[in-house]
Amino acid sequence: MLARVYLGAHYPTDTVGSIIATPAAAYLGVSLGRLRGLGVPALRAANRRRARTAAPPATTDVKILLLHANGMGGTIRAVYNLAGDLAADHDVEIVSIVRTRPEPFFEVPEGVRITYLDDRVGRRPARFPALAPLWRSRLMPREEAAYATFTLRTDLKLARFLRGLRGGVLITTRPGLNLATALLAPPGVITIAQEHVGLAAHKPPIRKLIKRRYGRLGALVTLTEADLDAYRDALGERAPARLLRIPNAITPLTGGPSPLDTPAVLAVGRLTRVKGFDLLIAAWERVVADHPGWKLRIVGAGRQQAMLAAAIEKRGLSGSVELPGRRADIGAELDHASIFALSSRHEGFSMTIVEALSKGVPVVSFDCPHGPREILTPGCDGLLVPAGDTAAMAEALGGLIRDENRRRAMGAKALQTARRYDGALIGARWRKLLEDLGRSTRWDGLAR
Repeated sequence: MLARVYLGAHYPTDTVGSIIATPAAAYLGVSLGRLRGLGVPALRAANRRRARTAAPPATTDVKILLLHANGMGGTIRAVYNLAGDLAADHDVEIVSIVRTRPEPFFEVPEGVRITYLDDRVGRRPARFPALAPLWRSRLMPREEAAYATFTLRTDLKLARFLRGLRGGVLITTRPGLNLATALLAPPGVITIAQEHVGLAAHKPPIRKLIKRRYGRLGALVTLTEADLDAYRDALGERAPARLLRIPNAITPLTGGPSPLDTPAVLAVGRLTRVKGFDLLIAAWERVVADHPGWKLRIVGAGRQQAMLAAAIEKRGLSGSVELPGRRADIGAELDHASIFALSSRHEGFSMTIVEALSKGVPVVSFDCPHGPREILTPGCDGLLVPAGDTAAMAEALGGLIRDENRRRAMGAKALQTARRYDGALIGARWRKLLEDLGRSTRWDGLAR
């Protein structure tokens, strides 16, 4: 029984052998050595037993699995929006793999609970760093972008959580979690994977695992039509029974439409390479030479903050570029912006574009894969320029700075575009998916 405390599930398992270890823990155990081939057969056998007693599909209980619910980012905002909408008529819980900040950065929607599998707040650093490789994750592929966040500890807690589920809906939100759920979720659970990053952005080993495992899921939801087509082509007959696009909903922001009377360009996001703020700063050097009264404000925090600050200083832009850090009230930031800039190298969707449109702020964006081109209508509510082309970005920003009438016309169109992403409309599409899955799900687990 001592082993079950650390390796077991939330609930009593239905096999004699699980007194010592659950099938999920057995899978992890054999994955550490030369017996990896025994893990999946053990899970299949356990799933066949579970399927015989699984209750009919139920969609009233919804759990959404996130990496870190207390962080800042578009995926987290999108999950909070979805959870808040579904909480009106479902029991909704956000399950966070880790807790690294004491409190959530975003306001938790009414009626939504948050739980944490691995609470790291206040935990002392490892005493023997040289032994760290022994504690690396075995459940997550090393090519998972957040692999460094996962450990053997999170593997066991995640396996315990997944195998302990008894019915309901589980929505997962990144490739590593989608793959783990496809492998370990038992019969009786309706599984829905969300892809917040385009398929092409995943490394080849991740794409190989996606092709192998995603067909075991109940549904796969993409944010763009381009990504939906990519998954259809990649998965073929191995695709889940439900493969569809549901974009993210608008984040409710404070205030009304921006007055568009402040000489400022706003950018928002994590300060990481993928967001391309180094490119935006390079473009801004050209812009401010012709429009010295304007400022660029880059809101967010992340690993590249020091590097970006150094680039600003080196280019002599300290008086026109600001890095204020994290800000919870993005609505207030947009109130003091006349243009929104997106400089990402790739975007699964871009919540920030939709938020800018909802405040009537025209957008200038790189035409990166795939989100911006599906949200914006160039020349109507914003402008698209070739991905990575800083000269084109500078020219587009400068053009809107010079033409106030065009900015305001685009801002009016932006408000119309934003209505397509109204929370009630997006929520209705999720409810339809849950209803369909509740009627048609079969409990065949890993037998496929």
